Amino acid sequence: MRNLFSLKGKVILITGGSGYLGKAMSHALAEYGATLVLASRNVKKNKELCIELTNLYNNTNVSLELDLESKDDVVSKIEKFITEYGRIDVLINNSYYGASGKFHEMTYENWNRGIQGSIDTVYLCTKAVINQMRNNKKGKIINISSMYGINAPNVDELYSGDLCEKYYNPINYGVGKAGIIQFTKYIAAVYGKEGITCNSISPGPFPNVEVQKNKTFLERLTNKVPLKRIGEPDDLKGAIVFLCSDSSDYINGHNLVIDGGWTIW
Repeated sequence: MRNLFSLKGKVILITGGSGYLGKAMSHALAEYGATLVLASRNVKKNKELCIELTNLYNNTNVSLELDLESKDDVVSKIEKFITEYGRIDVLINNSYYGASGKFHEMTYENWNRGIQGSIDTVYLCTKAVINQMRNNKKGKIINISSMYGINAPNVDELYSGDLCEKYYNPINYGVGKAGIIQFTKYIAAVYGKEGITCNSISPGPFPNVEVQKNKTFLERLTNKVPLKRIGEPDDLKGAIVFLCSDSSDYINGHNLVIDGGWTIW
């Protein structure tokens, strides 16, 4: 019987695959048999995760040093990988870097860094793989957006007070993530006829372990979610395997929201 969710034989490149959410996704992809390419600047962390995944799942894992702040590095490294390994079947744009601050205090440099660290990285990586996917007449691109690409944060409810203000979600983050959703639709519309699908995932409140230590902020996040809990990295596993697998072949241009109901308010 055919396993619709099997990823065996698929070469999947994920940026930020050893980060807080990325690691859970990498585990899921490796468990289902993908040949996984972990791409980021943190070579040590990537290599350690590659060993961990291989030991657990006996799949093939590759570490790719990639500086997403360098256009030339992204293009040359991904193109070189494609030349050496033959193809990339699935690209997962998961990395993010940015700069925080309130809008009325934000410099142009900080504004631009947040835009570059969200939508520009998606552009660069997608541009690096799109022609190879067009030549193969097949490919999947999955972009990680955010609930704040859909809804603006309730600043007073979430970030007021000395204990929570440091977690203030900046405007350049939400604007960049909203741009990712529109970018996804554009790529889906233009390149679908060439066998390429493009979808996005918008995670909701997934505060990392350090942020969770702030019980006041954690309570505020939890109270806003209809399911009355924050997201755990494992909550993303099913979605990423599904979108990478053959079972999602007729899904194109969709933004899959995984937020416990946050954005229904």
